[in-house]
Amino acid sequence: MSLVKILSNGTDTHLPKRIILVRHGECSANADINVYGTIPNHKIELTEKGIEQAKQTGIRIKKLISENDNNWKVFFYVSPAERTRRTLREIGGSFPKRRVMGVKEESRLRELNFGNYHDPASIGKIKEERVTYGRFYYRVPGGETGAEVYDRISSYIECLRRDIEMKKFLCEETNIIIVTHGLSSRMFLMKWFDWTIEQFEDLNRMKTSEFQVLQLGHGGEYSLAFHHDDKKLREWGLSPDMIEDQKCKAYGPTGINWHGTCDSYPFMDCFADDSDDENTII
Repeated sequence: MSLVKILSNGTDTHLPKRIILVRHGECSANADINVYGTIPNHKIELTEKGIEQAKQTGIRIKKLISENDNNWKVFFYVSPAERTRRTLREIGGSFPKRRVMGVKEESRLRELNFGNYHDPASIGKIKEERVTYGRFYYRVPGGETGAEVYDRISSYIECLRRDIEMKKFLCEETNIIIVTHGLSSRMFLMKWFDWTIEQFEDLNRMKTSEFQVLQLGHGGEYSLAFHHDDKKLREWGLSPDMIEDQKCKAYGPTGINWHGTCDSYPFMDCFADDSDDENTII
C-alpha cells in the first residue's frame, strides 16, 4: 500500500517513518488453557514472564528507533484487552513523555471473539476445526469469523490513513506502535499488503511480545524487509514470492534482482498471452 500515492494532494504530508506491530506478552491463558473457562477473554492478564517480555520489548524498540534519529517520536495504539494494556504500560517505561505524541485505545484492534467462557476441550476442538476449515472463514461458535476481524482491521487502517492525511503525525521521525494480538496483527499485514486469503492462511503468528517493523521506503511503500531477514520472514509464513515483494517495496525494482511485478495475485493466471492479433474480434 503506497500512502504517498494515496495521500499525494499537493500538501506537505509527513508519513510515519515506521509502523510497528507488537503482540502482547505472555498471558495466563498462554500458560494455562483452563483460564478461558473462568476469566473473560478481555480480562486475562500477563504472567510475570509476560511482564518481563514486554519490558524487554520496550527496550529493543526504543533502541531500534533512536539509534540513528535525534528527533524521533512515538504514537501508540492499543487493543482494549487487559493483557495489551499491560504490555503497553511495560513498554512505555522505556519512552520519556516528551517523545510520546499520544496514546489511543482502539477497540477494533481486539482479539478474535471466541464467545464467552469455554472449557479446554471445546477450545482444542475449535482450534483444530479452524485449521482444517480455514482460519479466515471459520466462525467460532458464539464468536467471530476471521473475515469479521479483517473487516474491522480494515476499518481501523482507513482511520489511520485519515489521521495521517489530517497531519496528526507532523514529525518526520514518527513511529506508530500498535499493541495488539496474534490474529489481528496478521490481518493488519494482509490488508496492508493486499495479501490473498490463501497467503493469509499460511501465515504464522508472532511469538508473545515479538514485534514486526514496517519501514517507509523512498517510493512511499512500507516494507518488512528493512528490519527482518529472509529467515524471520519465512518463520512468519511468507512465501518466497512474498519475501521478494517485500524487498521490492523496500528497495524498488532496481535494488534487487526482481523480474516480476510487485502487486500480483498468484491465482490470476487466466489471461491470454500477448499477441499481434490481440485486438482481433473473434
